[in-house]
Amino acid sequence: MRANLIQRQIFAAFVIAAMAAPGGAATYSNGTKTATFDVTLRIIADCTIAANPLDFGQSQGVLSTAVNATSSLNVTCSNTTPYNIGLSAGTGTGSTGTTRFMSGTGANTSTVAFNLLQPTGSAQWGTTQGTDTVSGTGTGAAQTLTVRGTIPAQATPVPDSYKSTITATVYF
Repeated sequence: MRANLIQRQIFAAFVIAAMAAPGGAATYSNGTKTATFDVTLRIIADCTIAANPLDFGQSQGVLSTAVNATSSLNVTCSNTTPYNIGLSAGTGTGSTGTTRFMSGTGANTSTVAFNLLQPTGSAQWGTTQGTDTVSGTGTGAAQTLTVRGTIPAQATPVPDSYKSTITATVYF
């Protein structure tokens, strides 16, 4: 009986040692079976757009000559996705279509006319697709487009800060 107890203790020690073996995994030799599974993803036509401010300067005097400045838009569209980018008239008083104004603050009702031009040429940048928007095709990476702003020579309004908020829209 004592021999039987010793044999059980030796067997238990062997099992414990086998379980503590490197990797801790048991091996089997009764055969194998396999299964497969799919890993999937669907890419859809999609775009994102980001815009940077356009600042004509903070110390402008008389508007006797044109004042020019540039900014940029970044558009990222899925590869091969066609898009158009439009720029709204803005929030300045009297702005409509591609006629844009910056408005004074507070009780100042003066405005400053300005234009937003497409990256090349002298075409105004608006929101009518196929007419005054800028088109492109997505590559899956960010694409940068330049916004060219110009304040034409005009009667200089009262000293103040002038502002308009433009909405950039990507149509895809």
